[in-house]
Parts: sequence; structure tokens; C-alpha cells
Amino acid sequence: MKLSNAKRSRTECLKNRWLAGWYFLRRLPTAWWWGLRVRALEEDYAEVTIPCNWRTKNPFQSIYFAALAGAGELSTGLLALRVLESLPPVSMLVIEQQAEFVKKANTLTTFRCDQGAAVAEAVHRAVATGEPQTVRMTATGRNVAGEVVARIHITWSFKCRG
Repeated sequence: MKLSNAKRSRTECLKNRWLAGWYFLRRLPTAWWWGLRVRALEEDYAEVTIPCNWRTKNPFQSIYFAALAGAGELSTGLLALRVLESLPPVSMLVIEQQAEFVKKANTLTTFRCDQGAAVAEAVHRAVATGEPQTVRMTATGRNVAGEVVARIHITWSFKCRG
């Protein structure tokens, strides 16, 4: 969908490589430095890729665990940002993070989170009740061969402002 004269939404901008790069540089500089790319952002899922290059590698020639965790977190957070665009101000905060590193990540890794409906429900419940709501989301990272290399579990809290 091309938005010509209308102002583009934040999540629409993140689908564009150049606009996403500018957004990351301004708001999430480590995402820009690592070379994260938003591969897909739909209502029910998001995909983020992270390359295996000199910026993301550790001395063991695999992607540094913090970079993997950042890519996983972004894939979950994008789903929340998509929901929040059309609502009154709601704060979002990571309150817990867990990670499972299954296999050495030494190629391009794609993180996918399929919990768009769960995050939308939590955000709408926070707006409707005025009470903070939490949701635990999982992003699964796969290498180019489709093998699972990591699972990042992020618990988000949503609370209406004011």
C-alpha cells in the first residue's frame, strides 16, 4: 500500500529499508549498527533479520547473544507498535527477558513472532480497564537453512498514560 499525500504511519515507514534505517539511527542506534531489517510486519506476525558480519560477530565467529536478543525483542515490539498507533497514549515496557540459544548462529538469522492477536488483546484490555496488562511473547530465530538457532521470550507490560 503506497501512501502518497497522507502522512505515513511509523510501522509503514519501518517496512521501507531507508526510512527504517533513519528511524533506527534516531531511536534505536544499536538496531541500525547491527543492520537489523524489518522483513515483514503484518497484523498477526513480524519478521526481523540480523546479518552475521563484523558488527554482530563475537570472537567465536557467531552472532553475539545480545544482538540476537535485540533482533528477537524488535520482532515482538513491532507488533505492539502496530497496535498502539491507533490508540490513546499507552506506555510499553519490557519487564522480563529470557533466551534459549539452541544452535550457533553463524548466518543471516530471521526472527519471527506470530503473536499479533495476543498483543492486540493485551493492549486493548489495558486501554479498556485502565489497568496494566502483560503479555509474554516468543520470537523464534532461524538460520538460512531453516534451523532454529534461538528463542527469545519477552514479557511486555502495557499501561495507559494519564
